[in-house]
Amino acid sequence: MRTGLFATYGNPGVTNAQLLLLLILGVTVAMFLWGRWRHDMVAMAALLACVLGGLVAPGAAFAGFAHPAVVTVASVLVLSRALQASGAVDALTRHVVPASAGLLPSLAALVALGAALSGFMNNVGAMALLMPVALQVAARLEVPPGRLLMPLAFGTILGGMTTMIGTPPNLIVAGFRAETSGSSFAMFDFTPVGVAVALAGGIFIVLLGPRLVPARQRQDASAFETGAYLTEARVPVGSGAEGMALREIESALDEAGAQVVGLVRNEVRMVAPQAGRRVMADDILVLEAEVDALTDALSRLGLVLEESAQANAGGETGNGNAAGAREDEAAADAADSARERRAARAEFEEIGLRELVVRPESPLAGRTARDLALRTRYGLNLLAVSREGSSARVRLRSLRLMPGDVLLMQGAPEVVSEFAADFGCVPLAARELRIPDRRRAGLAAGIMGAAVAGAAFGLLPAAIAFALGVLASMVFGTIAKREVYAAVDWPVVVLLGALMPVADAMETSGAAELLAGLLITHVAGGHMVVALGVVLVVTMMLSDVMNNVATAAVMCPIALGTAAAFGANPDTYLMAVAIGASCAFLTPIGHQNNTLILGPGGFHFGDYWRLGLPLEALVVAIAVPALLFVWPL
Repeated sequence: MRTGLFATYGNPGVTNAQLLLLLILGVTVAMFLWGRWRHDMVAMAALLACVLGGLVAPGAAFAGFAHPAVVTVASVLVLSRALQASGAVDALTRHVVPASAGLLPSLAALVALGAALSGFMNNVGAMALLMPVALQVAARLEVPPGRLLMPLAFGTILGGMTTMIGTPPNLIVAGFRAETSGSSFAMFDFTPVGVAVALAGGIFIVLLGPRLVPARQRQDASAFETGAYLTEARVPVGSGAEGMALREIESALDEAGAQVVGLVRNEVRMVAPQAGRRVMADDILVLEAEVDALTDALSRLGLVLEESAQANAGGETGNGNAAGAREDEAAADAADSARERRAARAEFEEIGLRELVVRPESPLAGRTARDLALRTRYGLNLLAVSREGSSARVRLRSLRLMPGDVLLMQGAPEVVSEFAADFGCVPLAARELRIPDRRRAGLAAGIMGAAVAGAAFGLLPAAIAFALGVLASMVFGTIAKREVYAAVDWPVVVLLGALMPVADAMETSGAAELLAGLLITHVAGGHMVVALGVVLVVTMMLSDVMNNVATAAVMCPIALGTAAAFGANPDTYLMAVAIGASCAFLTPIGHQNNTLILGPGGFHFGDYWRLGLPLEALVVAIAVPALLFVWPL
């Protein structure tokens, strides 16, 4: 009988299919570690090699892309982007992590919260909630995001092992126990050993994680600088700034890297208002802030950009009757008519933000937003201006633009692009600029919370719950439809989708069981305590290269057989499987949380073992004595 391109030979207990699969897996891991090819290319090559070798049926080659894990990862990335874009993450960051906290306290708070949440909800959901927060904290502390993301991912994985519902492998283990002994493990039977391991592991990754995680920095459009923006922010009724003294506001904004350079009350501009003056509702604060600090500055006190407030109220800051604007009207009647029609449609289109640089020959030079009647004629808002030199002493709508100014424009992307072309402006590379919106932030947080709750309480499978969340985000506009697919890290999706059938082949061909059996037979050497450690280590090894649920399903029968051979307590060995299946720290494919951080952290496949290997060694050192104490052999 032949299997694919090869026939069975030699030891009747070992097939060529198993040997071939182990060979492909070894080469794949080596290619991942080499790093010459991108990880999705290596994964696809491994899948195609398995198909050509007869290990994966051609009809099932791409079934992995329909796997719930793939859908979950893609959906979580989209929902995380919605939380960031709406400003919800900024509010969460301030409540979870103290604004003045350094790297160590911030990381400790994130890891502790992630581990605690993971004990009672899907650990992928916990990671999804906190990943945007970690990115924000990393930006504030000016550290590579991966130095927060990897410890956070590992912390959420550790937290999942503390209860029966914390992670799917625990449910698998409980199911095997019910089948063999007639009663399942209880909800908190996993807690004593799980908490001991999670606590030791959490302390380790907080103290040493930032040193062991490689300093990877994503190269994207955020690398360029535009200087400080001058913008106007209105104080809404009931906002945190209402009734505060200016010195208190300046102290709060100083932490965000912003400063108050003026106050407008009843259309009167005060350039240097007294520090003790109380701010009233509908006052306008003139702020100066770096672009990356603009979101934080606005959300700290619940301020709204003046131009956005005017647009929502249906107001208009300009009259469009200036001489400069009239000079162009005779030659541009048809164009104006088209622009007005597009402006009328703009409120129904997706609104975005874009930075435009005013070129020296631009007709914008010397003109103001009031002259241009941006909202009436173009459906655009000028939210802020960045200019080298001294701060302007006039209202933003009356500020005469100069060559070299950077304009923060809000409007439909098509309209912004046409405006830039017509007026000789240079659009800067796309950059994510989040303007806080309480309504959208609340919706985004509610949608994420509902998706997490649906998965955590078993109302829906995780993939379905998060996919519904994505659909709701699109319907309610918490994320622009054009950004949905941009939010997905497609190389990561290909990596997962391609390797799912390979992992299934390890189980169905018996390669995983063969590998585990050989190690236990030849390494344990007849010692039940050594065998317990081998069961734990082998489970951890397998979970690094295949789905942890499949790993638990493969290892539970082996654990029960090993316990029976020694006449030992089977619960001890089953608990070792539960711990090992939850400790996949060496690769980005071992756990969905590891996969989630691959793109945002800018990691390579071989980056995980630097923190993961000593962490797994610590897990073994803590778990074996704890298992023997709580579940005596």
